[in-house]
Amino acid sequence: MPLVRIDVVEGRRTPEQLRRLADAVQDVVLDVFAAPPGDRYQVITEHRPGQLICEDTGLGIERTDDLVVLQVFQQGRSEEQKRALYAGLASHLQEVTGLSPGDLVVSVATNTREDWSFGLGRAQFLDGDL
Repeated sequence: MPLVRIDVVEGRRTPEQLRRLADAVQDVVLDVFAAPPGDRYQVITEHRPGQLICEDTGLGIERTDDLVVLQVFQQGRSEEQKRALYAGLASHLQEVTGLSPGDLVVSVATNTREDWSFGLGRAQFLDGDL
C-alpha cells in the first residue's frame, strides 16, 4: 500500500490530465511493487508557480514548469524494485502524459507496518486485519 504524493505546478494541467497522471503512476506502482488492485492512496497537490523548486543537482537535467515530484511511501521493496519503479515511471509517464523524463523527480521512503492506520483509529496491520 504505497502512499504516493504527487506535486505539480498549478494551472499546468486540467483535472482530466491530473487524473491521467495519477492513473499512470498507479499503473506502474501496481506493476512494479505488486500492490493489490484496490490499493490506491494518492494525494495530488498543486503549487503556485515558483513554489515547486527542484534544481538538477549538477546533473545537467533540464526542468520546466511541467515538473512532477513524486514521493512514494512504502514498506519492504528491494533496490531492484525501486530502480524498476524509477525507470517505469519515467517511461510510462512520457508515453501516457508526454512528461519529459527530466521533469520527473521521485523519492521513495520506507516505513513499517506499525506506521499505518487505514482509518477507525486502528493499526490494521498490527491488529491482523491486513
